[in-house]
Amino acid sequence: MSTVIEQPVEARLVAAAPRMASIPATLRYDRSDPFAVRMTFPAPATLEGVEVCWTFARELLTAGLHEPEGHGDVRVRPYGYDRTVLEFHAPEGTAVVHVRSGEIRRFLEATGELVPAGLEHLQFDLDRDLAELIRDAG
Repeated sequence: MSTVIEQPVEARLVAAAPRMASIPATLRYDRSDPFAVRMTFPAPATLEGVEVCWTFARELLTAGLHEPEGHGDVRVRPYGYDRTVLEFHAPEGTAVVHVRSGEIRRFLEATGELVPAGLEHLQFDLDRDLAELIRDAG
């Protein structure tokens, strides 16, 4: 079984430069980092002209489908019947994108099959991690 879920999504850029009607983005989930999801935007969609990846809590994405969530760099909220708004705040500015809620739900269902919500902690091998820390400190 794969330990990574990747799903392309179409994001409609609402407010940012350079302006683009829609951009491809990728949602990614890796079992080795079970609490996090990543959303990656291609170089042409960014101010710096390089690929940008935002990492945030899977729980934030899940909760944001139903009500506004987030107080930091990433905020998620429902918008209308089948859209979800993701806001990405950085010193350079704010990017706001709309993604079809159905695409996000499918992605979250796949991540839930890989690592059920609430059981993320079981993905960690604390004995191995502690042994690595001790080895690296020595």
